Amino acid sequence: MSTEPLVQHKVPILAISCACIIALLAFGPRSAMGFFQLPILQDNGWDRTTFGMAMALQNLFWGMGQPLFGVIADKFGSWRVLALGAVIYTLGLVVMAIAPSPVWLHIGGGILIGLGVAACSFGVVLASIARLVSPEKRSFAFGLGTASGSAGMFVFAPISQGLIDSLGWSDSLIAIGIVMLIIPLLAIPLRGNSSTSKFAAAEFEQTAKQALREAFASKGYLLLTSGFFVCGFQVAFITAHFPAYISDLGIAAKWAVVAISLIGFFNIIGSLASGIIGQRYSKPILLSLIYIARSIAFTAFLLIPQSPLTVVVFSVVIGILWLSTVAPTNALVAVMFGTRYLGMLGGIVFFSHQVGSFLGVYMGGVLYERTGSYDVVWWLGVALGIFAAIVHWPIREEAVQRPVPETA
Repeated sequence: MSTEPLVQHKVPILAISCACIIALLAFGPRSAMGFFQLPILQDNGWDRTTFGMAMALQNLFWGMGQPLFGVIADKFGSWRVLALGAVIYTLGLVVMAIAPSPVWLHIGGGILIGLGVAACSFGVVLASIARLVSPEKRSFAFGLGTASGSAGMFVFAPISQGLIDSLGWSDSLIAIGIVMLIIPLLAIPLRGNSSTSKFAAAEFEQTAKQALREAFASKGYLLLTSGFFVCGFQVAFITAHFPAYISDLGIAAKWAVVAISLIGFFNIIGSLASGIIGQRYSKPILLSLIYIARSIAFTAFLLIPQSPLTVVVFSVVIGILWLSTVAPTNALVAVMFGTRYLGMLGGIVFFSHQVGSFLGVYMGGVLYERTGSYDVVWWLGVALGIFAAIVHWPIREEAVQRPVPETA
């Protein structure tokens, strides 16, 4: 991952690097949850709806927590939020590891991990990065941060499967939880809040309430929020159910590890490319093209006879498109409203993403139990991708109109 564009503009590389590692650590374990599904269900005698509900709650509380933690980080600083998030994340993994009943699986793997990810992942991390770089380099920086989260998916897929094979799923979750406690140390260079940014002086002065009112009066913001719902639905369904789907096809389990690893690796490429492209070309049009490309990929994967080869090809394609939406989406929020309340406003957009994630994961489990197949959810993902492509196209990439301050 080249950081040359950032070096040339004297960006604090240590802080950016720590933010990227935090994104990797925060996103990695939750993206590998699918590997734990079958071992947990086999040992406890639970069904896929039970696990699907836990993952759905995880995504929902991730979404609900992100605006809240974004507000706290904007006001009191990123370090406090990241440190708290690491503790909650670890607690969630431990509770999930020892859960004696579905209720505790839902509390640990669902609520606590969801809140931990909310405090440690993209919302807080990207807002921190935004305060360190100039507006003209922000899209690339967002791409770098998103790519680091993507690297977590690539890194933790084989690690998680390897740990499960050697330690068992329960001890593996505890081991990963211990690793999360590194985050508070990495977060030290990210101390500070929105008012301490070197770009804060150029920001429009307003209260959080005024910022919310302004955002919800913006058609572009509402379209962006509704479109990001689709991203959550698609990626969360694949994250939680793709390993089981591959198993249902009669394909060896090793191809599930290959698939998730490929998605994670090519996600890095896609995220970086998205950040660079969004810096030079229209972000709304880029987002529309990403969503329509996802629908095409889903359709081709379902219609072509499935085999290890088609799983690999699909994983590469969907990996490039996976989180390529995050950088242009967050960059658009920053373009529209600035960075003073980016944690909060970006968090609200992400909440929509996580409502979609909740439905994608939960419906995947419910519809599988009712129909014996994931096909209905796949085709729903195709239709939603077309919807997202349509709603992003008319978004205007420009700052909201604000009153000009009076001069003496």
